[in-house]
Amino acid sequence: MKRIFPAFTYGSGPRQSCWWDETIDAPDWPCLNENETADVAVIGAGFTGVSAALHLAQEGASVAVLEAETPGWGASGRNGGFCCLGGSKLSSAQMEKRFGPEAALDFARAEVASVALVQSLLNRFSIDADTHSRGETILAHNARAMAGLRRTLQAGGIDGMELAERSELDGLGMSGPFHGALTIPVGFGLNPRKFLFGLAGAAVRAGARMFQKSPVTAVVRESGRYRITTPAGTLRAQNVMIATNGYSSEDIPEWMAARYLPAQSSVLVTRPLTLAEQQAQGWTSAQMAYDTRNLLHYFRLMPDGRFLFGMRGGLMSSEHAEIAAQHRTRQDFERMFPAWAHVPSPHRWSGMVCLARNRVPFVGPIRENPGMFAGFAYHGNGVAMGSYAGRLLADLALNRPPDVPYPAMMRQQPPRFPLGPARRLLMPPLYAVLRLADL
Repeated sequence: MKRIFPAFTYGSGPRQSCWWDETIDAPDWPCLNENETADVAVIGAGFTGVSAALHLAQEGASVAVLEAETPGWGASGRNGGFCCLGGSKLSSAQMEKRFGPEAALDFARAEVASVALVQSLLNRFSIDADTHSRGETILAHNARAMAGLRRTLQAGGIDGMELAERSELDGLGMSGPFHGALTIPVGFGLNPRKFLFGLAGAAVRAGARMFQKSPVTAVVRESGRYRITTPAGTLRAQNVMIATNGYSSEDIPEWMAARYLPAQSSVLVTRPLTLAEQQAQGWTSAQMAYDTRNLLHYFRLMPDGRFLFGMRGGLMSSEHAEIAAQHRTRQDFERMFPAWAHVPSPHRWSGMVCLARNRVPFVGPIRENPGMFAGFAYHGNGVAMGSYAGRLLADLALNRPPDVPYPAMMRQQPPRFPLGPARRLLMPPLYAVLRLADL
């Protein structure tokens, strides 16, 4: 594999103390240690890969999923658990300007459909994923951002949006350094690991084969089929799906090189807060929330009383950098919620979100490689959009048009970032600009 971050990024260090690991045991999948065949090979067992496998298996396709590590090891097993609108880093205005009003509306429909898909999967397969929150709440971090939230409400687009002025936040149980809020009644919080494993269990029951500790070292097309090589076995398949997102490799396949950019997101989870502690801070709401910064903070009070707090902005990956990122996250947590400065956060970890140069997800065929498909670049919103991408990819692999919204902008092959394998150098100046814009 050719990856652009140091080996530390892809090891156990960043995910040590991940709270979700304490909540459910991982399934014990076998390793691929012999020669296998399938109609479709899926590389990556996160939301995208497992959703694709489930939808394929339900249609009678033979599908095998190859996970380089253990189930839930990557971003799908260590994210913040926000099932919400998102997937692109373009604003609605930017999207309309670049792609046109109808295309922007089509993407909005796909966002809503992605959340609905997750809800339907939870219901259909009776997956208990500790869901909560009536949509998501966006909190303005300054007066200028609050003016933007007012404009969003005036523009409409989603029924049931509710604006709260600064003076109303205390009564809503969302006290903090905020200038107001806009609640969008679409989405909910969940335990991502419970959702992923519930989805994987449904896929296995439908006939999908899951393999762990089976990193793909080569994908070669020969005699009209693909040969996928792992250290201990080989899988041959008619079609291949790349579902590795922020943990992708530059050469699996080579088409992926420089088309994605991983970026770090750090998370902490406190011990359970007592009701008195919640009231002391003035945060008693079950709403999942995030602020309006470019390098945003996201947070929610979970059903067991623990508080999850995450933030973007990490640029380096090493043992020292991980400690520094955790320290910054804790500092921001205490600054925003000072009444909880005494509350320990025994669970701290980080993972990689995935960005695209054109700032929209890609879901579609890789034209240079017949029978190969990919889904990635959800820009930190992979619970819903990643699951939805898997649903779309299943239809494409079955050679049928999706019967759910499939925006044209998501079909455009993402352009490559400048600097190739050194593209991480783009991040420091970009983040410096974003931090200035957040003031």
